[in-house]
Amino acid sequence: MTVTGDDVTRRRGRDETEEERADRMWVELIQEVRVAQTGVQILFGFLLTVVFQQKYDTLGATDKTIYIVTVVLGATATGALIGPVSLHRLVSGRRVKPQAVRWASRLTFVGLVLLLATMTASLLLILRVATHDGFVPWLVALVVLWYALCWFVLPLWTRRRYTSR
Repeated sequence: MTVTGDDVTRRRGRDETEEERADRMWVELIQEVRVAQTGVQILFGFLLTVVFQQKYDTLGATDKTIYIVTVVLGATATGALIGPVSLHRLVSGRRVKPQAVRWASRLTFVGLVLLLATMTASLLLILRVATHDGFVPWLVALVVLWYALCWFVLPLWTRRRYTSR
């Protein structure tokens, strides 16, 4: 897009084809997914070991329920964040990269939301076991607000504030 004014002409955006844009966006997306994948896989691996610890048998019904929900959330987050890799592999060479990038981006966003839920449930469980104080829900809520601010509010504000119309 060309913007003119005061005898100055400048280009906005990149001069790239749809395929070049899809290639660039794919590389950027995969770099982002690598960070989230590593975190969710480590967290999920840790969660899978908890049930085999002696302390697990002493947990109350509520804590066991939180644990089960947390493991399921971790499994779904892992699936969503690994999904873009499988998607790319299965459609590679089919000339659908722009569509694949859109779907991979959606999977990544869903994976981040599920990762947020997994981390919230994990934190709730750990703090409930570590301390039985009534401030645990408040502390978890503050951490969730921090995650939401860092992961969603700030990026959305930046997009709105700095995206040209």
